[in-house]
Amino acid sequence: MQNPKNILITGAGSGIGRALAITYSGVGINLFLCGRNLEKLQETKSFCEARGAKVFVEILDVTDEQGAKNWIEKIDVLDLVIANAGISAGTAGGSESFAQIKKIFSTNLDGVLNVTHPAIEKMKLVKNKFPSGQIALISSLAGMRGLPSSPAYSGSKAAVRVYGEGLRGNLASFGVEVNVVCPGYIKTPMTDVNDFPMPFLMNAEKCAEIIKRDLAKNKSRISFPFLLYFVVWLATLLSTKITDPIFAKLPGKKSL
Repeated sequence: MQNPKNILITGAGSGIGRALAITYSGVGINLFLCGRNLEKLQETKSFCEARGAKVFVEILDVTDEQGAKNWIEKIDVLDLVIANAGISAGTAGGSESFAQIKKIFSTNLDGVLNVTHPAIEKMKLVKNKFPSGQIALISSLAGMRGLPSSPAYSGSKAAVRVYGEGLRGNLASFGVEVNVVCPGYIKTPMTDVNDFPMPFLMNAEKCAEIIKRDLAKNKSRISFPFLLYFVVWLATLLSTKITDPIFAKLPGKKSL
C-alpha cells in the first residue's frame, strides 16, 4: 500500500518493531504500537512523536487472543498491520524443552493470528477503496528450511510464511494486500545474545527501510539480504543427503 496513514505494529518496544515505527513516523501518521514493556514502548513513542507522528501505545502480550481483539476493535481505521512480535530460542546444550516449543509457537504463530484476523475483518468491511488494507507478516529466512539449531523457531516462522502466502491469494478479492517478510540476521536484542557468527548481519534501521519500500510495492515475499536468501533458497533445492550434515553442524542458539 502506498502511503498508509494508520499503522499498527506489534513488538514495537525494540528491534525491528521499533525501527519500523520510527521509519513510518511523520506528520499525519497515526501509529498504534503494542508490546509487553511499557518503558520500552514509551521510548519508541518519544522517538516517533519527535518525527511528527501521533502514537497510541498498548501493553499487550500477543498470545492474549481476547486482549488483542479488544484492542483492535477500539481502533477506527487500519491501513497497515505489521505482525512483528516474536521470540527466538534454540537447542544449545541439548534438545528443546516442550515448554520452550509451546512458548515459541504461541508467540510466533498464535500471536500473528490473534492480531491479524481482527484486523482483516475490519479491513474487509471497507467499501469502495482499493486496497482496503495491508497485512505484513514477519517470518524469517529460518522459516525457509528447518534448522536443527532452532527447530521450533524455524517451524513457527515457516508456518507464518506459508500461511501468509496462501492468505495473500485468499484475500485479494477483498482488496486486502498480504505480504510475507523473511529477514536474515538483524542486529536486535534478539540476536545480541547469539555467541556465533551471523553472516550478512544488518542493522534494524536498514531492515525497516527495505520492508517499507517493498511493502509499498506490494511484493509478495520480501526476503533479504539477497546473498543469504540465495544460499538458503539453494539449500532447499539440494538433496537432504547433502544439506543435513551441513545444517547439523550449525551452532545452537541459547534456550529461553
